Amino acid sequence: MKTIDEMLNLALLTPEQHHQISAWIARADSPDEILQMPAALWQAVERASVVMGIDADLLRPPALDAGGVDGH
Repeated sequence: MKTIDEMLNLALLTPEQHHQISAWIARADSPDEILQMPAALWQAVERASVVMGIDADLLRPPALDAGGVDGH
């Protein structure tokens, strides 16, 4: 939900889209039900994701200098 809120704050989703997406997610009992969200809402999320670079972040390999939790 934080990502959806950020999309709204960046004006990448309209308040109505944000409301509809948030309500759909809240009602969903499983990831499969979330995937059944209407196409127009998915398209809005996908467009916002592209602008935010979310897909690029997910595809970026981890930094080689990233340490463990204890910094090693």
